[in-house]
Amino acid sequence: MPEPRHGVVLLAAGASRRLGRPKQLVAIDGEPLVRRAARLALATVPADAVVVLGADATAVAAAVRGLAVRPLRAPGWEHGMGASLRAGLDALAPACAGALVLLCDQPALDAAHLEALLAAWRLDPAGAAASAYAGVLGVPAVLPRAWFPHVDAGADRGARDLLRSRAAAVRAVPRAALADDLDTPDRLP
Repeated sequence: MPEPRHGVVLLAAGASRRLGRPKQLVAIDGEPLVRRAARLALATVPADAVVVLGADATAVAAAVRGLAVRPLRAPGWEHGMGASLRAGLDALAPACAGALVLLCDQPALDAAHLEALLAAWRLDPAGAAASAYAGVLGVPAVLPRAWFPHVDAGADRGARDLLRSRAAAVRAVPRAALADDLDTPDRLP
């Protein structure tokens, strides 16, 4: 039986209020964070890939130009991550049995961790696989298609509440370094 195919939903719509500038465009080693995250996600060979846009949509879309991702402006993105996540999930091709959901502000993210998440999910594609750090299950995570309708578009925390409420069906993939994100100026490289 063939392995289930996954899609990618890269959440890049936030306004970066605490940082004071678009974190999606912060460069590490000369590469904008959004492009870096998209490149790592594409290395997993998804069936489809969506970059969800909101604030600074034109500049963020330009940063991923030339990559095999579809920019998608999320209606209601300013109401929180749930709206962006829901828009991205709804846009994925039907061939995607699950969605690899990720952010662009985790500089410790690497392709090996994304592959480990997908391997964990493929052990039981009816459940999820999520990164474990700072005492929580969070993103990056792989959500099965059956869970897509249960993502609360009004939630500000994206998939975190869904992962917590269904923890018994989530395979945890530890990666403590992912707790370090770039939300405030003191965190910038």
